[in-house]
Amino acid sequence: MCKVLTISKSGYYAWRRHMPSKRQKGNELLLGHIQAVHRQSRGTYGSPRVKVELNEQGIICGKNRVARIMKENGIQAKMRKKYKATTDSRHNYPVAENLFAKGERQPTDAVWASDITYIPTDEGWLYLAGVMNVRYRKIIGLSMKDRRCAEAGNCKG
Repeated sequence: MCKVLTISKSGYYAWRRHMPSKRQKGNELLLGHIQAVHRQSRGTYGSPRVKVELNEQGIICGKNRVARIMKENGIQAKMRKKYKATTDSRHNYPVAENLFAKGERQPTDAVWASDITYIPTDEGWLYLAGVMNVRYRKIIGLSMKDRRCAEAGNCKG
């Protein structure tokens, strides 16, 4: 086995006799406490919160040590999803011609633009639609609803 692994026999037997150091034993004990705190938090605590919880339990340790042990053992907090795609621009639908870019002078108040945005809340999505007068760059209308369409009967999707 030593020949295959290209190590000396004496090195192998020294490794077998090696006793874990006081620090290694402490890290193994701390790992058990870290796993317990992480489990109690249902996997939501990262190293800063785990460290605070351990210190409250009377287990004194530093944040870097806790972070290192968690990283070495693959323990990490569940991440909240930060973004949800609400628009799919990859489609084969026809795109309207840009009449505004033709350079013709438009009569007063003739060009309006509108857009909709999705706002995540604790109670679900909130939809905000606005209409702007392009010439004066003023918002001339806003609407905020809990669904994307004016009436529930004509919603598609």
